[in-house]
Amino acid sequence: MSSHPVSAAAEKPPILWLNLSVFAITFLVSVIGVPWYGMTHGFSAGLIAGLIGTIVFAGISITAGYHRLWAHRAYDAHWSLRILFALGGALAVQNSALHWSSDHREHHKHVDDNDKDPYSAKRGFWYSHIGWMLREYQASRYSNYDNAKDLQKDPIVMWQHRNYLLLTLVTSIGWPVALGLMLGDVWGAIILVGFARLVINHHTTFFINSLAHIWGKQTYTDRNTARDNGVLALLTFGEGYHNYHHIFSADYRNGIRWWHFDPTKWLIRACSWVGLTSNLKRTNGYQVEKARLEMQFKKATAKAQVSCETTMAKLHDEFDAMVAKLREYYQVRKQLLDTKAKAMADSMHMPTLAELQAKAEIMRIAFQTHKQEFHELLQRTLRAPQLA
Repeated sequence: MSSHPVSAAAEKPPILWLNLSVFAITFLVSVIGVPWYGMTHGFSAGLIAGLIGTIVFAGISITAGYHRLWAHRAYDAHWSLRILFALGGALAVQNSALHWSSDHREHHKHVDDNDKDPYSAKRGFWYSHIGWMLREYQASRYSNYDNAKDLQKDPIVMWQHRNYLLLTLVTSIGWPVALGLMLGDVWGAIILVGFARLVINHHTTFFINSLAHIWGKQTYTDRNTARDNGVLALLTFGEGYHNYHHIFSADYRNGIRWWHFDPTKWLIRACSWVGLTSNLKRTNGYQVEKARLEMQFKKATAKAQVSCETTMAKLHDEFDAMVAKLREYYQVRKQLLDTKAKAMADSMHMPTLAELQAKAEIMRIAFQTHKQEFHELLQRTLRAPQLA
């Protein structure tokens, strides 16, 4: 009788007992301890304020620090701000900035690849949300940081990495105890600001790896599973606009419209006014609008299943003409902005500037008109019966 040995790849990796214990204990204390303590002792307004403030500090340190600053280098930050983010990241208990950023860069490089993406959403909600941290699926990632050599030159990142365990203990345990001593309720602070806060910070961050790849709209690209979701943005300090982020990851913004809830973007921008941040990277508006229009066109034609080659060719020609108008508008807009900057430096005559302003407005109106006409043409075509 022949036997077929089970391959090493098919075997489940060893359980990471420390991670499993942290997640299980903090969750159980939160769901049992918080209601019990609240009913038997109550939580003061000071403790609730401390809970909210700690959630915000730890969460923003991940989104503005770990994610947009270190993982994507979307802007530069003063050393004082980097120290705050390093401390807040330790408080969030999500590993060091070096390790977190290295994992995240692999995620972007190999998104949805079940073998290479550390938390591939295609392996299911549980795996991408928390399962990938419960076993040693990628043991080599715990020592190989070759994709983050730039971060290894940052003394603050390396200081936090070397002292991560100590910083985590001081911040995640020391801070709740200190707050409890100040407010006269140590156990209440430990349960609420220590345990419950950690669970909230953990799972709202984990939602971006899981729910943000399942629930929402693919506004700019369907080449990966990332979604835009305003509800998740409310829970994650603006990280919910994940479809945009996966196609334009170098942008310091996730929510690009003024109405998008993205406090991380607002913080980074506000800090630039006082010199704490600089070199804020923004994606060219033409590329953003072009990606959005391409997805709208792709979804509309796929939904209608237009079969007439002549009709499809006409729609593509009209779409290309609309994109050309969009490109012309942004070229004139860029020329206008460059001219304004030069006018401030060289005191150029304002009539030239006014002419460019008028031209940019004409191009904008022309593009908006063409876009409206194209959408009307598209809807009429898709509603009409098509001939094979």
